[in-house]
Amino acid sequence: MIDRRTLLAATATGIAAMTAPARAAARPASPNFPKGFLWGAATAAHQVEGNNTNSCVWAMEHAHPTVYAEPSGDAANSFMLWRTDLDLVKTMGLNSYRFSLEWARIEPAKGEFSIAMLEHYKAMIAGCRERGLTPVVTFNHFSTPVWFAAQGGWSNPEAPSLFARYCEHAARHLASEIGYTTTLNEPNLSGLLDIVLPGDIGKRLLDADRQMQEAAAREHGVARFLPGNPLYVADPQVVQAGLLAGHKAGREAIKSVRPDLPVGVSLAIIDDQAAGKNSLRDAMRAKLYRPWLEAARGNDFVGVQNYERSIWTDTGRLPAPKGAELNDAGSEIYPPSLAGAVRYAHEVSGVPVIVTEHGLNSADDTKRVRLIPSALAELKRAMDDGVPVLGYMHWSLIDNFEWVFGYKPQFGLHTLDRKTFARTPKPSAAVLGAIAKANALAS
Repeated sequence: MIDRRTLLAATATGIAAMTAPARAAARPASPNFPKGFLWGAATAAHQVEGNNTNSCVWAMEHAHPTVYAEPSGDAANSFMLWRTDLDLVKTMGLNSYRFSLEWARIEPAKGEFSIAMLEHYKAMIAGCRERGLTPVVTFNHFSTPVWFAAQGGWSNPEAPSLFARYCEHAARHLASEIGYTTTLNEPNLSGLLDIVLPGDIGKRLLDADRQMQEAAAREHGVARFLPGNPLYVADPQVVQAGLLAGHKAGREAIKSVRPDLPVGVSLAIIDDQAAGKNSLRDAMRAKLYRPWLEAARGNDFVGVQNYERSIWTDTGRLPAPKGAELNDAGSEIYPPSLAGAVRYAHEVSGVPVIVTEHGLNSADDTKRVRLIPSALAELKRAMDDGVPVLGYMHWSLIDNFEWVFGYKPQFGLHTLDRKTFARTPKPSAAVLGAIAKANALAS
């Protein structure tokens, strides 16, 4: 499994160079956000809970060979310390928390559902409500049960119906107090990452990921072991069709339990920009996002997850402009990218947007301190232009396990001591919290 946000950023600098198009000066945004705007921070179960031993990701971390820098281990111990995490969100002054259910815990064996694990997530949802936080719940954030991956994952024709069954079971136990929900996290890039990776680097990563999957298949005695967040996919069209069908079936299953619960899907959307004649931008958008944005037309909202922009010529993707501020992966920090992605998502889908992820990989928190208000000002300008945005979830609440890169990338609003599990707020937590408390940009 590859952390898409870090991988895309890390490889962006390996492609041809050209001066970036200048952004036209824009009018100031009005400061006030709408009443009821969701201000939140986000996590994902496998990245913070710890010891998710029945997950496909855990299996890949321990495969021989593996491309993972290190195993997730205890992570942030959030399975035990979820109350601490909710208190962090509340103390910051936010009013919502995005987290995910762990399918591998809820359905540890095919067709066997754990009441104890459902009660665990029910307590988390109730804990949000007790603190005045709106729970924004993802039913599947990449990681799937080992048994699901061992039967081919999303390439298996049975996958959509299995996912729908899981969604219905979970919804019957949990849906009554959920505020908003997404079925899947960033399914639009599964099997398509090779499109945006440079030649030799992309080939090496694909080969390494393929070898890891083959090792996991041997170790589990199956013909194919396809995890929920693969880089290498032999049959991307089949997997994409399965995911699209799974989202639709999962949404219908959740709605069958609680018709008034807003359901969407979270998509990874880069702010793609065109440079020169015959730019590849529109072709890239058609491959990476359009089928999912069209599917989202039947949703209550679409989740947008943005970390960067891409500038496309007629031959490929350009590196960061000379002199640009960079994140720890070497990619440009470009605050307007969030608004650009949101505008495009709404333009195609026609439904309201929730920013379900946005953030920055940097050990230097001063970069995050600058990014947050700048990006939010651009987002508010899009809202002033009529784009319906319901909320903003920052990734992430705490520094956590960033998939194949392990614990090195730092996206958190709080640091994590991996020995004591102590969380310590960074200055950026106060910056976002101040905006959320005021429900307005600083004047």
